[in-house]
Amino acid sequence: MPVAAWCLMIVTIMPVLVVGYAKAGGHYDNQEPRLWLQTLEGGRRRAYAAHLNCFEALPVFIAALFTAVWTDGPQGMIDALSIGFVLFRVLYVFAYIIDRATLRSTLWSLAYLCVIGLFISGYWAQP
Repeated sequence: MPVAAWCLMIVTIMPVLVVGYAKAGGHYDNQEPRLWLQTLEGGRRRAYAAHLNCFEALPVFIAALFTAVWTDGPQGMIDALSIGFVLFRVLYVFAYIIDRATLRSTLWSLAYLCVIGLFISGYWAQP
């Protein structure tokens, strides 16, 4: 299985792991989960916001990965950009939780550049 496929699996699991952190350590209300999540404060509230952003980033990454494979982008480049995306997104979540807004925005931008790279990877010269 290509490295990019493993990255896709990680990106798909990330929202669940991040919301798990947001829900941990408190009295989780499974009757009204969305209402309860709105009552969170501090790092756990930011983790919930990061969880939502993980879901927002997922379709863009999937589309970029699909396009990279569809346009015959170099597999090594696809794998490297996918790893970069995962790395930047994981660091983004940590920056979000610890309330480092500028770092978070920088990491978001770097992850997005990986997505753009995936979209255009098929157009780079290949032998």
